[in-house]
Amino acid sequence: MTSQVSSPAEHADEADGARENGGAVGEQRAPRSGSAPRASHTSPTSPRSRTGHGPGPRDGSGAVPDGSERGESTRGEGESEKAVRRLDRVIIRFAGDSGDGMQLTGDRFTSETASFGNDLSTLPNFPAEIRAPAGTLPGVSSFQLHFADHDILTPGDAPNVLVAMNPAALKANIGDVPRGAEIIVNTDEFTKRPMAKVGYLTSPLEDGSLDGYQVHPVPLTTLTIEALKEFGLSRKEAERSKNMFALGLLSWMYNRPTEGTERFLRAKFAKKPQIAEANVTAFRAGWNFGETTEDFAVSYEVAPADSAFPTGTYRNISGNLALSYGLVAAGHQADLPVYLGSYPITPASDILHELSRHKNFGVRTFQAEDEIAAIGAALGAAFGGALAVTTTSGPGVALKSETIGLAVSLELPLLIVGIQRGGPSTGLPTKTEQADLLQAMYGRNGEAPVPVVAPQTPADCFDAALEAARIALTYRTPVFLLSDGYLANGSEPWRIPEPAELPDLRVPFATGPNHELPDGTEAFWPYKRDPETLARPWAVPGTPGLEHRIGGIEKQDGTGNISYDPANHDFMVRTRQAKVDGIQVPDLVVDDPDGARTLVLGWGSTYGPITAAVRRLRKNGTAIAQAHLRHLNPFPRNLGEILKRYDKVVVPEMNLGQLATLLRAEYLVDAHSYNQVNGMPFKAEQLATALKEAIDV
Repeated sequence: MTSQVSSPAEHADEADGARENGGAVGEQRAPRSGSAPRASHTSPTSPRSRTGHGPGPRDGSGAVPDGSERGESTRGEGESEKAVRRLDRVIIRFAGDSGDGMQLTGDRFTSETASFGNDLSTLPNFPAEIRAPAGTLPGVSSFQLHFADHDILTPGDAPNVLVAMNPAALKANIGDVPRGAEIIVNTDEFTKRPMAKVGYLTSPLEDGSLDGYQVHPVPLTTLTIEALKEFGLSRKEAERSKNMFALGLLSWMYNRPTEGTERFLRAKFAKKPQIAEANVTAFRAGWNFGETTEDFAVSYEVAPADSAFPTGTYRNISGNLALSYGLVAAGHQADLPVYLGSYPITPASDILHELSRHKNFGVRTFQAEDEIAAIGAALGAAFGGALAVTTTSGPGVALKSETIGLAVSLELPLLIVGIQRGGPSTGLPTKTEQADLLQAMYGRNGEAPVPVVAPQTPADCFDAALEAARIALTYRTPVFLLSDGYLANGSEPWRIPEPAELPDLRVPFATGPNHELPDGTEAFWPYKRDPETLARPWAVPGTPGLEHRIGGIEKQDGTGNISYDPANHDFMVRTRQAKVDGIQVPDLVVDDPDGARTLVLGWGSTYGPITAAVRRLRKNGTAIAQAHLRHLNPFPRNLGEILKRYDKVVVPEMNLGQLATLLRAEYLVDAHSYNQVNGMPFKAEQLATALKEAIDV
């Protein structure tokens, strides 16, 4: 889905930003002058427009208490009397069995929200098993979406609305739901056996345990089966569409467009038209249920985030998709074919799937039999003159380590895309972590330095891929591109860049001799270096006169011949290190409007939660500085000077302090670690509390 934004580039002020992730709203926002477009969508069967007015206060949980919003409006004469309230943001979580289609439901709601023009951020969360045990806590799959009429940074700390398809989904998620929030439950699943599976001795719908919430009991399964009677489907087949009923209901509640979802369903099931129409019917039935039932007396509007985006064409994009597009763009800008050697592994497999679709852009993909074969093929492609890529996650990086060392020795451009996940070993395949930084830095035998680049948001994965390619091609070196599961699976709006905005990544191949011997004859020396970058020439095999020896044994400087000379080895080791140390990267930018004494320094996917936490602290009058690292090897040249300016440096990481360890070793700074390794991203409120405590100590 793409949408056009033609407003000037204005970003939400700190007051708006401080409401990030369930923060309290302490003031009423007046409608913008010129009034932003309001949601005006039609019911699938009953065309009716909706209007809304300015928002009112919410309680501190971020939930919308009944009657707390000012400016309610109702239908015109002759229409159903249902109020419409205007909100500035909403956090929704869909939860059910891994076979209930929660990821598809969340993805469709996200797509329609993106096309409507809201800013958004998502957090898919699902078990590692293809089909986890039904009705159990480990088998719960959820999808959280935060969308707003202003700039937001994270998927949200706590949902305003929980859709629970069964008792397991309710029990697994109720701890995250603030009092006063809305809970929509599929009452058909709250029978004795499913409740006993998750330890409910009595029904939570009847024992008073949910009294602090706005509970909407909806027999989703029964209503879906009833709506699909005309299709002659079995009960099991009809039940599968209950997620579309839930999607229709939520689309009504929040005035989401519907046409795109109907087109998607008909395209997805084009070869099974009956199933396609059954899903569309279930989707419409859910919408109409919300429109007609008395249990849902209010629907909500969240206006487009017109002022949050610079002018341009936008689409919703996940981190893995953005990274894939970045690799395709890098190949185009380098005027090189892209070659991906990959072995499927969660959460990196989507990159293989996506790149396999782009043969028309000169992309070749090879699904190897194992991780070692995958990177071996990629390194061979680099030798042959391609922009070579291999993708993996933590356990795969370990298997690829020997060939990464070979790439360091051969000094060939190779992108190693590591989508980090919970470890060690198999660990938590579908959960996020940042625990592979030290492995990327040092996980090879010998002195084998490799540059490391880390994106900070899903959309930023596109730019990070281009930057990693620039370094690899310019300096003839393997480069680690470290994303993680949170970025890979999460999504946000992305402004599609104009081709003229993309960097020129072209580098020349060697075409002839580059050295004159003492006797005056010309020769090709494969390790004669560029004096500025220390990169060796890139000679494509088959070029006459450029034949040269390659391999893992140490080479003689210049000639590339095998050498066991101690002094030569010392020189080559130091030269390879100097090449990486000399890579030109931008200086680190510090956001410090108030002259703070404490700096919070992050890397990778912690950017969103850290920035949201910083906004909160500043809104409450606390001075704090923020900086975020993209380049982790080499560090920006001004990093040491920046660290010395602050009394305290706090480093939040989803590991046990790996960046903090590097900072202490490199700069002798007393970096304070704040760590989390539970497979989930930081929450903004959690970080804000921890940072305030660090400042006050």
